[in-house]
Amino acid sequence: MKLIDLSQPIWNHCPNCPTHPLVRVEVIADHSAQNDLTWHMERLEMASHTGSHLDAPLHKMPGGKSISQMPLETFVGQAFIADLRFLAADQEITPAHLQEALPQEPQVLGDKIILLATGWGQKRARTDEWFYHAPFLGREAALWLVERKIRGVGIDHYSVGGALEPRNGHTHQVLLGAEVWIIEELKFSDEALAVPQPARFWALPINLKDHSGAWCRPVLEVE
Repeated sequence: MKLIDLSQPIWNHCPNCPTHPLVRVEVIADHSAQNDLTWHMERLEMASHTGSHLDAPLHKMPGGKSISQMPLETFVGQAFIADLRFLAADQEITPAHLQEALPQEPQVLGDKIILLATGWGQKRARTDEWFYHAPFLGREAALWLVERKIRGVGIDHYSVGGALEPRNGHTHQVLLGAEVWIIEELKFSDEALAVPQPARFWALPINLKDHSGAWCRPVLEVE
């Protein structure tokens, strides 16, 4: 078995959603004393929706399930990758885009995980382009996915609905209101995009009790 990593790394002041607290990573113990009593350790300060992370329904829906209320098996399954790297900045992902990039038969998508590759994972940086101008999943496309009874949806940007409100919130409401979980901040390598589909996908969340989301390590499993 081989695992292809789809995650984004975390480091001090790494790019994250600009409305969230700045990521802070501080080394609070190191081996500078050079004796047997030393340890190396870091302290992290960040929002729970930082780097590669999962959104549970609670993130947008009052009374929705938290990440710890969702079975781990939910986050392992067969995934289709929609190659949407042709999209321009600020372009909405529509049902027509999804119909072109995914299998035509609606029943084939049932209980599948849909991963949207826009190319913005490779652009991750503290720039105006990455913060505010990524392609985004529109509300109509989110409804199209919900109608096909998918299990989860992912994208290679910090927010599946883009940077602007209220459209971002509307997309999250459609998906999370139907208990379709969301994974954000993916990164698709050429190797990942070449994997035969559907591919087995894993994204196990950190066990954060009653949280609206959690960090995870998304991978594709390849025989």
